[in-house]
Amino acid sequence: MGAPEFPPRKAIEDRGVLRFLTCGSVDDGKSTLIGRLLYDAKAILADTLRAVEHSSRKRGLTATDLSLLTDGLVAEREQGITIDVAYRYFSTGKRKYVIADAPGHEQYTRNMVTAASTADLAVILVDARKGVLTQSRRHSAIASLVGIRHLVVAVNKMDLVGYDQAVFERIRADYLEFARGIGIGSSDEIRFVPISALDGDMVVERGERLDWYRGPTLLDILEGASVAHDVDDRRRESFRFPVQYVCRPQRADDPALHDYRGYMGRVESGEIAVGDAVTVLPGGRETKVKDIQFDGRSLRRAVAEQSITLLLADEIDVSRGDMIVKRGAAGDRPPAVANAIRAKLCWLSATPLDPQRRYLIRHTTREVRARVASIDYRLDIATLRHLDATMLAMNDIAQVSFRLAQPIFADVYAINRATGAFIVIDETTNNTVGAGMIV
Repeated sequence: MGAPEFPPRKAIEDRGVLRFLTCGSVDDGKSTLIGRLLYDAKAILADTLRAVEHSSRKRGLTATDLSLLTDGLVAEREQGITIDVAYRYFSTGKRKYVIADAPGHEQYTRNMVTAASTADLAVILVDARKGVLTQSRRHSAIASLVGIRHLVVAVNKMDLVGYDQAVFERIRADYLEFARGIGIGSSDEIRFVPISALDGDMVVERGERLDWYRGPTLLDILEGASVAHDVDDRRRESFRFPVQYVCRPQRADDPALHDYRGYMGRVESGEIAVGDAVTVLPGGRETKVKDIQFDGRSLRRAVAEQSITLLLADEIDVSRGDMIVKRGAAGDRPPAVANAIRAKLCWLSATPLDPQRRYLIRHTTREVRARVASIDYRLDIATLRHLDATMLAMNDIAQVSFRLAQPIFADVYAINRATGAFIVIDETTNNTVGAGMIV
């Protein structure tokens, strides 16, 4: 075959941080793939590589087992499986990456949901010998459910099927048929790449054994991927400032601090400037921003992801859990002040959800008591069919409606992840038992 049609990578501007998730069925090679990415991108420290080589020899292997770079727990290494979500970080000079290696076992669906909630892209691994399995479908559906717009289907272990193009094309057709059937993704949101994580073909380097494939390598796809909610996008979103702490310093030696009242927190989205008109929820009182302070100095403007202190022009009763939003600004839409919410809920606890019990919902910096109004349906993750349910067990995903004792200030999760997500807490044990996404 001729030379690849895809142009070689060349120096481009820093694309920022890409958070991506690797998922799929058990033994599809997720940890090996991440190890290969780190190894070929030269992102492994020498002492770490020596430790992995030593662990490989202890397991009787003749070659270095790159999967051990992500299987961080000793117990997991000994069993040869990944149980918890393993996070790794690396950089190629063009962008930085945060990788989450989610467990492949069905009983750890909750771990996969946790990892997917912050990801911009999901790499769905498919074993070339086995094709698209139930767990591949399940993880694809969860990725779509939590709002991941970009899916990359990496058909792994091509070395074990003789690098056969027909195998790759058959899996590609099967996956697209599944995706169309449940309405996830589109032709430009799902990419396909044949790889051998063990040998490195089409992961970072192209290799020589997949010359029939003319598309980009996996790393090329990652380097070119757009981020759904990068900082620039979040700056363009409506301003949301949940108040975390009210600062009232008491110093007798500094009279200027007697009247100081600062509202501390993190700008979750949007931007704010001195002089902007704002509204404080839930009371609805209106005022203006008098000063923005950061690290002991004043700023004219603050943007998403900055932790700041706001000083307001008027004395207003503001407490932790309240939210400051812009008033009357073009493009800034206020959140819903809601005493009831409907959400996609992943149940995380071994103790089933009890509709008769009362729970706590923690949303941004606000915590309110809540009761289950209804379980609208439980989701069959493999098919996305809606099933009737009267309770939820661990790893179940359902649409649930809650009644709240006090209002929260919420956006739909698809619009704003920070103000569209919440966790459910068992008020008797203080354990986190559920994670929700407002619809």
